[in-house]
Amino acid sequence: MSAKIGVITFPGTLDDVDASRAVRLAGAEAVSLWHADADLKGVDAVVVPGGFSYGDYLRSGAISALAPVMRTVIDEAGKGMPVLGICNGFQILSEAGLLPGALTRNEGLHFHCTDTYLEVVNTDTAWTSGYEAGQKILVPAKHGEGRFQAAQETIDELEGEGRVVFRYTDNYNGSLNAIAGITSANGRVVGLMPHPEHAVETLTGPSTDGLQMFLSAMGAVDAPANV
Repeated sequence: MSAKIGVITFPGTLDDVDASRAVRLAGAEAVSLWHADADLKGVDAVVVPGGFSYGDYLRSGAISALAPVMRTVIDEAGKGMPVLGICNGFQILSEAGLLPGALTRNEGLHFHCTDTYLEVVNTDTAWTSGYEAGQKILVPAKHGEGRFQAAQETIDELEGEGRVVFRYTDNYNGSLNAIAGITSANGRVVGLMPHPEHAVETLTGPSTDGLQMFLSAMGAVDAPANV
């Protein structure tokens, strides 16, 4: 039986369909999850996709972090369920307390829509085990609030514990330490601002480099979680 990976839809989500397609291309069953429903329908992992949930009002991801579905995601993540937050999804995971730091307005206050090379820093996570450390992957990015910020002690902790997963090679948004993605202490929850789900097919993306994130999750759902 194939793994079941849930993809959440909030009001204003834009990339749930693409995330679901990436899940299917990886060989898993994509399960649609609704923000107001706390039932995760027996999924093995969850993707919190990108977009502009609730119009990015208050703070990006702040309202969605309080949704019924996220309460269950927080509980299951605590038990080791793999969770991936992409762009707005990363913002939601940060607001929900599953990942540290904050995603703030880009340097220069510009919205960026570009293909960017990321350096893979940590391959010991549920979503990156299929990559090689130091590998450069080409994926699209599109955000106005993706500048990663955190207190210095948090940055030191992330760096010291090897929890930086991706770095920008161009750091166009001014993130501290060029951080593009991070992971939880147990490596099961990952958030990043660029969009791997838009780099899974040569017909629609600049590369297929993003597909490996979803393939990695296939192995992670069967692996014991170190919680």
